[in-house]
Amino acid sequence: MKKISLDVHTHTIMSGHAYSTLQEMAAVAQQKGLDILGITEHAPGIPGTCDPIYFRNLHVVPRQMGSLRLLLGAELNILDTRGTIDLDETIYPLLDLRIAGIHLLCWQGGTIEENTQGMVNAIRNPWTHIITHPGDGTAELLFEPIVLAAKETNTLLEINNSSLNPVRGKQKALANNLEILRLCKHYEVPVILGSDAHFSASIADYGFVLPLLQETEFPDGLIVNYDTRQFLEYIS
Repeated sequence: MKKISLDVHTHTIMSGHAYSTLQEMAAVAQQKGLDILGITEHAPGIPGTCDPIYFRNLHVVPRQMGSLRLLLGAELNILDTRGTIDLDETIYPLLDLRIAGIHLLCWQGGTIEENTQGMVNAIRNPWTHIITHPGDGTAELLFEPIVLAAKETNTLLEINNSSLNPVRGKQKALANNLEILRLCKHYEVPVILGSDAHFSASIADYGFVLPLLQETEFPDGLIVNYDTRQFLEYIS
């Protein structure tokens, strides 16, 4: 694996079920030589997470800590087959980064076609930068329309390291993520690797993703974690 420059899907104690502070996360990211760290606390659909006022007050946090650039945002929840995402839209402009994913605790699904349309609608939402863990198996999905929608809108699809950890028990994650990688390779759609770190030591840990990249012979040029400029162009 080439040098990783960024990890933009992480959580602090403010998400309610993570174990490091913002400053602890930033310190470890600097130790690991990252250029960019994204901290994306869970939106209100997840029990125990921060109040919306937390996101309104993010302006108080410096976006540069030593050599590290901070991007502060939210992991929004795709709530239903219409592609509804949570948090009030007045908050979206205050966020550096808006990532969105399906979480079992607040997802109302339907058929595989309806679920797919819901994710496609979330991809086409102009506020969405990244779709998190689309392959974790929480919802049954058709991946080719999702990959094509991501290509059309320049929305990044995440290959999520945490979902592939056997302790999570996500039995469909391996096959689903391999399919996503093969489709993205075929259609030349960039992906982003996400640690989904809930503890500082897990920042930029992609150990479960690496074998999938090797198996699919996935091109380095389609992985935005290696190139901060490519990543920033995608979210601009």
